[in-house]
Amino acid sequence: MLAILLLCQPTPLHAQSSSGPAVPNPPPATPQPAPTTADATVASPSAANPPSQPDAPPPPQPPAVDMPLVHSVIATALEFLGPRTLEPHSSRDFTLWGLGCLTALDPTLTFDSRGANIQLLAGPQPLLSRTAPPADSTDEWAKLATDFLEAARAHSTAVHAAERDDLLQAFFDELFNHLDPYSRYIGPSSASTDREARTGGEADAGITLAQNGRYIVVSAINANGPAWTSEIDTGDRVLAVNSQSTTGQSAATVTEWLRGPEDSALMLRLLSPGQRRAHTVTLRRAKVPPETVFAFVSGPIVVLRVTAFSSDTAEEMSQYLDQATQDKNLRGLIIDLRGNRGGVLQQAVTAAALLLDHGVAAVTSGRDPQSNHIWAVQGGDMTNGLPIAVLVDGRTASAAEILAAALADHRRAVVIGSATLGKGLVQTVAQLPDEGELFVTWSRVIAPLHWPLQGLGVMPQVCTSLGEADTNRALHTLASGRLANQAAITASRAARYPLTVPNILAIRKACPAALGNDRDISVARDLINHPAWYKTAIAAIPDDAAPAAQLSAAP
Repeated sequence: MLAILLLCQPTPLHAQSSSGPAVPNPPPATPQPAPTTADATVASPSAANPPSQPDAPPPPQPPAVDMPLVHSVIATALEFLGPRTLEPHSSRDFTLWGLGCLTALDPTLTFDSRGANIQLLAGPQPLLSRTAPPADSTDEWAKLATDFLEAARAHSTAVHAAERDDLLQAFFDELFNHLDPYSRYIGPSSASTDREARTGGEADAGITLAQNGRYIVVSAINANGPAWTSEIDTGDRVLAVNSQSTTGQSAATVTEWLRGPEDSALMLRLLSPGQRRAHTVTLRRAKVPPETVFAFVSGPIVVLRVTAFSSDTAEEMSQYLDQATQDKNLRGLIIDLRGNRGGVLQQAVTAAALLLDHGVAAVTSGRDPQSNHIWAVQGGDMTNGLPIAVLVDGRTASAAEILAAALADHRRAVVIGSATLGKGLVQTVAQLPDEGELFVTWSRVIAPLHWPLQGLGVMPQVCTSLGEADTNRALHTLASGRLANQAAITASRAARYPLTVPNILAIRKACPAALGNDRDISVARDLINHPAWYKTAIAAIPDDAAPAAQLSAAP
């Protein structure tokens, strides 16, 4: 299936104390025996591997590999890749790249694809020869790949030692070595774990427990979970779960008690701090995606730390913003995206929509018509124009960069920190017949002011990666009504695809990528507390002077 695409000691808010349509899978096709006509020759395994001596132990049997399933996986992958990669490639290209795994597994194996036939060689000896199918004949190339993998297994000890998952991983690793750095294959086990991380694993109450001396206490409440709207708060002592006492139990054990079938009843006996009488709360278990937004109050400023963009990130942000804006003394908002590696593209766009009245959050452009989209937002700013500072660093990537760029380009936030990673490519996901997943880069991201995120990253208005002395000078310059990083801001917004590496490096050197530091939040607080400084930094973003035609940058 397709899925579009990723300090101070504060006072906690309620919940915390601390990147489409299904792709049909073709039925597995059983590979036919290798033909023995003039266009195909198969070397006898016994000729390649002489019989063992009578007193030698029998050789170990190779692990069984479901070759029809291998064929189905490769055929599905070739069909999926064809129209979606950023640059056009044929099934021939993908297959021959993938079959390079045989040489990687056994260096004595090589290919000769110079003539009309594709040959697999063991040294000078031909093992298998096939007439090359038409370049875009997906199923024929999948059949060829399966036959060559099977022939290599019959000949090579190193290849036949590889199990199915290892063989497919090697095939796709070699294939994706020829594409961009982000396209990849994830095997069944890891893919299952990743899917659970995106959508939630076992059903539970959506609370986190911790040990506090002899007691088990609620340390956090997931804004996505059933406990969020219940009479449970952080610091509550858990006395019993479904009438089973927690006395003498560990936090890990009680956490296991919270898990169970989805929608099943869960009864918790709790004692709140300062209370003498316990109370009982009954919930229905639910699958809860991991929480990605953590909110803290720091005086008149709320800090939202967003660690990733999963399926519920924007909803979490909305809940925290709704809660925060109830405070009439609220002066500003800090969104901390440092270390955020991204996630689901739509969630970044929806998060931007919470803070923008209207406009384009991003543009995606690729070969597949479904990858081309202008991501426009409208609705209303939940904070009614409250000053916003966004913290970024060299690890901020992908969907997190999209949010930072959207808020900065619309003069809705001041970005503080260092140049971000510069991952402006979007992946689409296919689930394969083996339950593995294929992540394929299919579009580039263009920011609202028409500059490419890929390679360039987001250039902050206030740079903190050049050391404390330079940061202090930047603040003094800001206090005088000017922006120290103005030249880099102007150059980054004027950049257009395609950009050369020297151009990218020349812009990024003004504020080199680095890890976030403790000064970032204090700088953000200074800007929010000095409206004139904030206004100067906001005004440093140039007007949108590019013609509308540039919105759809060609890949």
